[in-house]
Amino acid sequence: MSSEAKAAPYAIIPAEGENADIRARMGLRPVVNVSGTMTALGASIIGPQAIAAMAEMAPEWVEMDDLQRRASATIARLTGGEAGFVTACCAAGISMSVAGCITGTDLLAIERLPDDTGIYPNEVILQMGHNVNYGAPVDQSIRLAGGRVVHAGTVSAVQAHHIANAITERTAAALFVVSHHTVQYGMVPLSEFAEICHARDIPVIVDAASEYDLRTFLDQGADIVIYSGHKFLSGPTSGIVAGRKDLVRAAYLQNRGIARAMKVGKESIAGVIAALEAWEGRDAPAIRARERAALDLWQRSLTGIAGITALIVPDPTDNPLDRLEVRVAPESGFTAAGLAAALAAGDPPIIVRGHEAERGHFYLDPCNLHDGEAQIVADRLLAVLKSPDRPKNAMLKPRHSAAAALNWPD
Repeated sequence: MSSEAKAAPYAIIPAEGENADIRARMGLRPVVNVSGTMTALGASIIGPQAIAAMAEMAPEWVEMDDLQRRASATIARLTGGEAGFVTACCAAGISMSVAGCITGTDLLAIERLPDDTGIYPNEVILQMGHNVNYGAPVDQSIRLAGGRVVHAGTVSAVQAHHIANAITERTAAALFVVSHHTVQYGMVPLSEFAEICHARDIPVIVDAASEYDLRTFLDQGADIVIYSGHKFLSGPTSGIVAGRKDLVRAAYLQNRGIARAMKVGKESIAGVIAALEAWEGRDAPAIRARERAALDLWQRSLTGIAGITALIVPDPTDNPLDRLEVRVAPESGFTAAGLAAALAAGDPPIIVRGHEAERGHFYLDPCNLHDGEAQIVADRLLAVLKSPDRPKNAMLKPRHSAAAALNWPD
């Protein structure tokens, strides 16, 4: 251990009488998240039911296959699928589902992956506009499983014949991605995509990581759907695989192969079960009212500020939620990237949804706020925008750089 590590003053366990939260004790910034359920910010606010289930399960021994059977029953009940299981995350769920479509229940083939032996079909069809990066390339999750990506169409236009002609005797599956990152026009919709694939007995996998609706995608023809266990469900970091029993079984068997590196703990499975059960009883109107109150507050706060336009906009993948789109013109003294950076540099740091900052706007997402934080965001926006002193990077131009990652851990 280095001398620096030995001298670190941070403590996870609070001292007697210590009131600072764990972030302060560890020297971490206590960010206010108006970006969304982002992995880079810790994924989600885990709900109390999931926390309680995780704490209760953590010190116990349990037969993992039986715990996953219990999870399967809950997942099937809520999704309408025949079976399901919990895994480490949605990326793991994609890899396991693709691998299951390649190997079936052949245990030797499962052990050989990701080597492409040529024994089994391993091509996976993906619409070009669905080949996105969510922190890693979605096609990498396919390649990790030994799959070979076959793109259909172009980034802005895919038609039925592109998909039909991509199917060969080497096709193992087709992947459909539901995400705000995908091209939102010109793609073949899921129901038609599934119809084309099913006509040739090709199973359809749907990546629905950040989606509220647990039933629609199976109803529209998906054979397997992968959901996040943490995002809107407010469970621990995890992925949920649901759908056709034979395909779910084949995907689950990948725990004997590539998914050994993706395994999920007993406490996370218990937490996901509790989060799913809590999801059934959620007060959706109250949640929406709380989110709308934050949006209205932010929109009122920004009204009349030169160079700033604030619009309440719906979620692009039709989740039942809205966000505030903040358009930033030069008259404000900021670019969108510059204003986002100023908010992130403040006290407390406010992290906005800035993946479209180069287009002159960012979003404020109200779904992950603690009590009182909506007002903190409004106050910080006004303080930054009305200050006579502009930070040096106020007119920052968006630049996608890996420098910070390459410098980790500094």
